Amino acid sequence: MSERGRAGPWFWVRVGLVAFVLAWILGPGELRDSVPILLVFLVALGLEVHFLVSALREGPPRRPDRGPQEVDRDRYGFEREPEGLVLADGEDGGGVWHAVSSTEEGEEVEEVDEELEPEPRSSLAPLRRFAVGLGVIAALVAVIWVVQRTTGWDSLAGETRAKAVARFSAEASRIAEKSVEIRCDEARDYVGAVQHVDGVAVVGGRLAILTPEICDDLYRLAFEDEARGSRTGRALAVLAHEAWHLRGVRDEGATECYALQSGVELGQRLGLSADTARQLMRQQLTENALRGVGSLEYRIPSECRDRGRFDLDLGDTRFP
Repeated sequence: MSERGRAGPWFWVRVGLVAFVLAWILGPGELRDSVPILLVFLVALGLEVHFLVSALREGPPRRPDRGPQEVDRDRYGFEREPEGLVLADGEDGGGVWHAVSSTEEGEEVEEVDEELEPEPRSSLAPLRRFAVGLGVIAALVAVIWVVQRTTGWDSLAGETRAKAVARFSAEASRIAEKSVEIRCDEARDYVGAVQHVDGVAVVGGRLAILTPEICDDLYRLAFEDEARGSRTGRALAVLAHEAWHLRGVRDEGATECYALQSGVELGQRLGLSADTARQLMRQQLTENALRGVGSLEYRIPSECRDRGRFDLDLGDTRFP
C-alpha cells in the first residue's frame, strides 16, 4: 500500500473527531449530558498512541523492487542479468523494459532513470503524524475551553454567580425544610465528568454541590427566562434531588421520585408555567426508566405513581 493509502485512516479518524466535538458543542443537550467531553479526548489520545505504536512496530519500510519481475524476463527474453534496465513507453501505451549494458570504448552508455529507486520513507514519519494528532486534540481542547469560558457558568461575573447560588440555596432550603447551602463546583473536585454525577450531598447535611453545567441551566431559567428543554428539566430534578438528600432521605430511588414531584413547583418558582414544569418532570420520569443498568440505584420504584406510597399529594390526581 502506498504512503498516501496508509495516511487515509488517520485523516478520517481526525475528521470524525472534529465532527463529533463540533456536534457536542452545537448539538442537542442530551449529547453533552450523556457523553463527557473528557472521555472523548481520552479516546482520541488513546487512538493516537495506538497508531504511533503500530507504526513503530512495523519497522523501516521495504524498498520496492522497481525492476522487471520474473514474468517480465520470461516474456521479453532477457538471457543474462543486465547492468541496467529502463522502462520506456510501448507502442500500445504500456511499459516496455529495455536492458542497458556497457558498450565498447568510446560509445555512450544509456543511463538508467534514477527515479525508479525512490528514497525510503523517513522513520520519523510516524512521529510527525503523532505530533499532528496531538496538535488536533490540543486545538479541540482549546475550542471547548473558549466556548465554556464565554458561554457557560464560568463566563458569568462573580457577583452574578453569587446571586444565583443564593437563589438556588433558598429554593433548596424550601424543599429540605431547613437552611441549606448550594455550591457550584467550578474546580470539579467533587462532581462532573470524572465522578459521573451532576450533584452530591450528605444525607441530612446542609451542603450540596452541583456541576457548573447544572448551575448554568438553573441560572438561565431563573435569571434569563431561558428554558432549554430536557436540560432544564434535568437541572431542576438534580437541585430537588440533592435538596431531598439534605432533608434526610437516603434511598436514591425514593429521592428521585420525591425530586420529580417537587420539581414541578420548583420550576414554576423559577419561571416556568405549570404545564411546562409538569411536562419536563414527566419527561424526566420517562428518561429515568430508560437510563439502563448503570443507574439501577437511581431507578424510580414502582410505587412512584399517583396514589402510590411515594405520592406526596394524594389529593392531586396529576403525577408528578
